[in-house]
Amino acid sequence: MSFFKDFKDDFSEAVDELIPGDTGATAESSRDMFAGRLDTDLDMENELSKLDGLLERASAKVDDNDTTTAKAAPAPQQTERETRSEAASAPSRTPARNVETVERKTDMDTNTNETKENETTQASESTTHRAPTFDSAPASDENAVITSGMKITGDLESTGSIEVEGTIKGNVRCNGKLTVTGLINGNSTSAEFFADSAKVEGEILTSGTVKIGVGSIVIGNISATSAVIAGAVKGDIDVKGPVVVDTSAVVMGNIKSRSVQINNGAVIEGFCSQAYAEVDVESVFA
Repeated sequence: MSFFKDFKDDFSEAVDELIPGDTGATAESSRDMFAGRLDTDLDMENELSKLDGLLERASAKVDDNDTTTAKAAPAPQQTERETRSEAASAPSRTPARNVETVERKTDMDTNTNETKENETTQASESTTHRAPTFDSAPASDENAVITSGMKITGDLESTGSIEVEGTIKGNVRCNGKLTVTGLINGNSTSAEFFADSAKVEGEILTSGTVKIGVGSIVIGNISATSAVIAGAVKGDIDVKGPVVVDTSAVVMGNIKSRSVQINNGAVIEGFCSQAYAEVDVESVFA
């Protein structure tokens, strides 16, 4: 009975809290009424059975909540598992990107190396002397003479021949023969070229023969179909035909021709190549 008495007291206190406007008499009457009913009409066995049923339902509800919570629990585990799988797959994707980056970098390095090789090849080709082509027009009978006391600054052109005894600071071009006994500081283009005790600083291009006499100094490359060198030449000699290097000659450069004749006493500091020879050198050693 003490259990129900305590229950009555708690219920009375709850009623007082829910109905704060009731007076003390009303609250007291309510408690007395409830207590009288509790004392007279209470069936102990019936109330205990109800209480047991209530406890069973409460425990069943608690079990259902536990089951629901247990079923809902795998979701975070699955999320965590997915997170772990994503974290594990992330490094595998990163190397793929790194591989692509390395491949791109390799391609860039390859392209850069090819560009450098092309630039190097072009530079070497530009450094190597190539014989320019010169197609001279038919020469006229005119013959211009630059006397020893004359100095010309600028380019000089003629449809005939030119004899230079003075000084020309500029390029000289003529369709005939260019004879120099003075000084030319510039490139020369002619059908034939002859220097005797002259000084030429520049390239010599001719479609015929080049003759560098004794006492002449040429600083520049020479291109012709044949050449006779008796003076001093500092530059490459590119001749489609024969080259004769006389006893008094001093050549500081490479000679490229069909054939070379070097007389005793000549000095050559460079390489001689008979690249224009009609003999297939490679077939000899095949």
